[in-house]
Amino acid sequence: MAIDTRAYKNKLRSKQARISLVPLIDVIFTILIFLMVTSSFQAVSDSAGGKPDVSDTSGTSEYYLIPMSGLNTVTVNGVDMSSYIRNSAIAVHTNVIDQGEITIKPKEGLITIITPEGMSPEEAVSTQQ
Repeated sequence: MAIDTRAYKNKLRSKQARISLVPLIDVIFTILIFLMVTSSFQAVSDSAGGKPDVSDTSGTSEYYLIPMSGLNTVTVNGVDMSSYIRNSAIAVHTNVIDQGEITIKPKEGLITIITPEGMSPEEAVSTQQ
């Protein structure tokens, strides 16, 4: 008795796989229900945004420390102020931060500062306080 393999191969080729989406939808709804039940919904207050509360009176310091790993050179308006570097950091005046321009190049170990008009390089930077 011969087995008809050709008919069996044709039968296999003619059948297409059917993909049922019902189990996928069941899993998605189960995850959705789990997340809804275990989550707690609360109103977010303004102070809990993760940002610091900054106001005009929050800082009393005239100079703020800018640390940089491997800091070698600090130039202010083209003047080398590298002698003010302490522990790979330099203190910069608040007016420079607000109104001037600070360029930091960490790969070169360089900070370039352009001060606002009327501020001297000696006034723009300081040693650590």
